[in-house]
Amino acid sequence: MSIGIRTILICISFMTMGYMIKKIRQSELEIEYSLFWIAFSLLLIFMSVFPYTVYWLTDIIGLQSPINLVYLGIIFILLLKNFSTTLQISKLENRLKTLVQEIALRNKEEDKKE
Repeated sequence: MSIGIRTILICISFMTMGYMIKKIRQSELEIEYSLFWIAFSLLLIFMSVFPYTVYWLTDIIGLQSPINLVYLGIIFILLLKNFSTTLQISKLENRLKTLVQEIALRNKEEDKKE
């Protein structure tokens, strides 16, 4: 992995961590959601600071270039996060539908009483 790629990964990781901390302080983001992005940033910093770990994993997996492993890892982690977010949205939509139905039933009962 070239020094340029490593530098870019470190810079973007620190910018992401800073942005997450800023959003937590402004109460715009829950800590539990930001933990993923901070851990992801720390993983990128680890790979940048210790590139020999990436070389070692590349040899084990059988990829031709360490940067391919980095890209593959980033894509895989973001796909997992996307799936997790989709599950959360689905649960919230089901909960919202249930709440709307309960409110509609209560309103109907109140209209009958009047």
